[in-house]
Amino acid sequence: MIRRGFIILALVLFGLVFARLIGAYQEQSVLRPLAEHYVTQGPRELGAANVITGILITYRGFDTLGEVAVLFMVAAGLGLLLRRDGDGPSVSANTPLRPASELVVTGTEVLLPLIFVFGAYVIMHGHLSAGGGFQGGAIVASAVLLLLVTQPLTRLRLDLLSITESFAGVLFVCIGLLGLILAGGFLDSRFLPQGQLGAFFSAGAIPIISILLGIKVGAELSVIIDRFRR
Repeated sequence: MIRRGFIILALVLFGLVFARLIGAYQEQSVLRPLAEHYVTQGPRELGAANVITGILITYRGFDTLGEVAVLFMVAAGLGLLLRRDGDGPSVSANTPLRPASELVVTGTEVLLPLIFVFGAYVIMHGHLSAGGGFQGGAIVASAVLLLLVTQPLTRLRLDLLSITESFAGVLFVCIGLLGLILAGGFLDSRFLPQGQLGAFFSAGAIPIISILLGIKVGAELSVIIDRFRR
């Protein structure tokens, strides 16, 4: 009885908090000064049509580096916790598995190339439209997940993925240092020509950084997905 009373009290308190939040909500009709500065000055300073990508990669370069480092630590930690003997999947070839239906297999064969192409598109056009390295890398990893769900005995080249991820991370840091030396700060993309706003080859080094992020995130998430196989 007492426990039920505490639950009801907690629900009432949460209801009051959310009611005050909803009641005090007012839609912003104009941008605040800081947001207006980024929206108006960001494309001029960075040459990136996508303001969010410009902010994440250049203005918040250290924060992006920290996010990449956290993802690397997650992949490394899972590699230690879920380590298996050998490089292949833990499901042996002698384990009876229910084969995927013809519809699932055919759908996978059709969707996989499309998902990879779409992931590459999102990565390479992050400075122009919605997307970027993190989003595109997650899309590529979703294709790997689909492959492992339909074909659980598939062997991923974890050594190659690890080398690719490490190489992309090293280049990412090197480009950040180039921005520190040749421009205004770490990951400052303005050490390369900005080009014409809205063009594919524009925004300085932002497209290169986005591609490296996509490779790194896609490889790390693919390794994490493979570690959870049983």
